Amino acid sequence: MSWESDSLKLLRVLEGFYRPREDEVLRLANVARLNKLYLAYLRMVKDAVRCELAREEARYGWFVENVVEVVEALRGVNYALYKFRKPVEHVSVDLDILVSREDVPRATMMLCKRGFRIAVVEPYTITLERRGFIVDLYTEPSFAWTVYMDGGRLLRDHVEEVEVNGIQVQALTREAEVVVAAAHAIYKEHLILLIDCLLAWKWLNSRAWRIALAS
Repeated sequence: MSWESDSLKLLRVLEGFYRPREDEVLRLANVARLNKLYLAYLRMVKDAVRCELAREEARYGWFVENVVEVVEALRGVNYALYKFRKPVEHVSVDLDILVSREDVPRATMMLCKRGFRIAVVEPYTITLERRGFIVDLYTEPSFAWTVYMDGGRLLRDHVEEVEVNGIQVQALTREAEVVVAAAHAIYKEHLILLIDCLLAWKWLNSRAWRIALAS
């Protein structure tokens, strides 16, 4: 019998090529959770985890509702959802938004009018929070004092409209998301998750390589 890691089995489940045994369901669920693939995994094995799937779907619905409200508040602002688009839907711990430097005061004010409060201010980031939902406004892709990509170039050259819950929003292109995810994993997290691998496998192409080389 050939040996397969849990990570490989998880990816095969997500592709529809493997059905986990009863004794594997919870173990692979833990791997999925650690790699931000929990919702996608639960949807594939839904008969075995109905209650947990219902809870995660509720969390995802809450997340999307908040995303829509934030985006509607930012009408007229030069922004793009950032580190947002993935090949599979997932529940994020926060919402990252790239905003032009001149629009940061306006964006912050508009969110504060919606009940958000400023939690953290850093050189290239403002973090706002409301009832457990966190929004990070970035002027540059960065961590602390280190900028690892040109935010202005991303906003100028690599933004498109996508649909979220029935409304049109501004977001980075798929190719830009591949590059941003790789840079974020290497420079900030020092950790590559399976969702990052899936993103590269699905969306990496010549345009993504050109963005990476120009960054």
